[in-house]
Amino acid sequence: MLHVVDGMNVLASRPDGWWRDRSAAMRRFAREVDSLAAGRGGDWLIVFDGRPREIESLEHATVEWAPRRGRNAADDRIVEIAGERDGCIVYTSDRELRDRASALGAEIRSAGALLALLGAATERSAGSRRPSNRRR
Repeated sequence: MLHVVDGMNVLASRPDGWWRDRSAAMRRFAREVDSLAAGRGGDWLIVFDGRPREIESLEHATVEWAPRRGRNAADDRIVEIAGERDGCIVYTSDRELRDRASALGAEIRSAGALLALLGAATERSAGSRRPSNRRR
């Protein structure tokens, strides 16, 4: 199953100061999605708006930049992808994009749903690195 992430929509829904360094926030977000994809499987694609930025190679996810600039550039690309695929999951809270992609058969999940998955994946990862407090 292809999971398509409306990158800036999901990233911007987390008020963690991402706007102070947009490039660094995009890199962090891409790494988080890559880590999630490693544990969940499937194909994961993050579509970002704006000028392309340097993002290191990911092992389990792919980053794509909207092919043009301007309003709804990433949305249009996501709709195009949804139309080309026989079923995919689109993560966004953009109402217009949800309507357009679901009309093409895409399953829609909110930005919050993806952030919850990312949070759970981060907690599992951190838990596996924590030293045990049990006495021996």
